[in-house]
Amino acid sequence: MTDVDLAHHGDRDTVPGLVDLAVNVRAGGPPAWLGERIAQADVVAYPDQTAALAAVAARHGRPPREVLLTAGAAEAFVLLARALRPRHAVVVHPQFTEPEAALHAAGHRVERLLLAPPFGFDPAAVPADADLVVVGNPTNPTSVLHPAGALRALLRPGRTVVVDEAFADAVPGEPESLAGESHPGLVVVRSLTKTWGIAGLRAGYVLAGHETVDRLRDVQPAWPVSAPALAAAAACSLPAAVVEAEAWAAALGAVRDDLVTRLGAIPDVRVVPAPAASFVLVETPCDDVRTRLLRRGFAVRRGETFPGLGARWVRIAVRDTATSTALADALRAALAEAPA
Repeated sequence: MTDVDLAHHGDRDTVPGLVDLAVNVRAGGPPAWLGERIAQADVVAYPDQTAALAAVAARHGRPPREVLLTAGAAEAFVLLARALRPRHAVVVHPQFTEPEAALHAAGHRVERLLLAPPFGFDPAAVPADADLVVVGNPTNPTSVLHPAGALRALLRPGRTVVVDEAFADAVPGEPESLAGESHPGLVVVRSLTKTWGIAGLRAGYVLAGHETVDRLRDVQPAWPVSAPALAAAAACSLPAAVVEAEAWAAALGAVRDDLVTRLGAIPDVRVVPAPAASFVLVETPCDDVRTRLLRRGFAVRRGETFPGLGARWVRIAVRDTATSTALADALRAALAEAPA
């Protein structure tokens, strides 16, 4: 089932010169100290993963053999699709489309479990014979944070459960994360590019049992992660960096709450409640809302390329309060515009 463009991502919705609310990466790039670590990486020698593996493993309280470093979360989904042989793969939507795209590319049949607004997740809705389940937490694009218990309830013998935690560090304390837990069949995918503003560097990792990590490494090319990305992985996993990320997440929450309040005050606009990530998902009463906002200087992420959504949905990245105010004013004016 490929009725939507699974390869479409927020970077394709940006427009030069307009306010970018389509890409959900931290604005302003990495902090100065992280930029210095990246710049100091040795790009002459072949990349050595030893230090980065140890740092990521320590950050999550796991042995290094349960960590696989990847060129972003997207590569992790490709490796999983290549290494696993699911008979009945289920992807919980709406969510990041790369897992389903990778499964299709590897020749696997995919069943979609489409959640209805407000996009809460009931593990009992997953078919009992599903041997691969993919779910996001917090989910892109809904920004919904599912209880960890609901995800644990998916685990059973013979089933692999892949949890996309690319935005888990946008939640202070990461209360629903499974990254530090080791269960048979559990695979957690993490990204460093969102919170740290390093999307161009491509840095992420997989946390899973060592047997699964070994299978993924077998289909991964040699030297898959660059030395600068390894330097970033090591630096962002240090205790001081984790504390800094949590402070950023707390500040993000305050700005996000303000954005939700402003958008929710606009007639006929519905914001998915209790967003937990660096973006919010909004339903509007018109199919061309994105085009109307473009005319007012704002680029937002279109919703129709996410299974289960449509053109009336847009994902909006959280920036600063001034941007939230201007965006809300622009959306109100856009919705008051006569139909084309």
